[in-house]
Amino acid sequence: MASIAIAKKHALSHKKAKEAAQKVAEDLNQRFDLDYTWNGDCIDFTRPGLTGQLHILKDEVRLDCKLGFLLGTIKPAIEREVHKEFDKRFGRHAEHKEPQGPKGHKA
Repeated sequence: MASIAIAKKHALSHKKAKEAAQKVAEDLNQRFDLDYTWNGDCIDFTRPGLTGQLHILKDEVRLDCKLGFLLGTIKPAIEREVHKEFDKRFGRHAEHKEPQGPKGHKA
């Protein structure tokens, strides 16, 4: 059985990190038919051939998954997609930006 363990540092507030994790869960549900449930600061994922958890920590998110035989054959593609999604949702560009007024001045 193949496994995936991916961690990403973030600078989001805990609330924003949980909101971003919710968006990741919704995206995974839509794209890969993964069922998910919240369990405190953790999201549990399941589908045939996959079980996993997304942990939302103070300054890091961590995904731990076990892949069945068939999904194990595409592990590199799955890891690539997870990294892209983490960069999008938890990377520097995901941080809350203050609204800008005219000519780039803070509103």
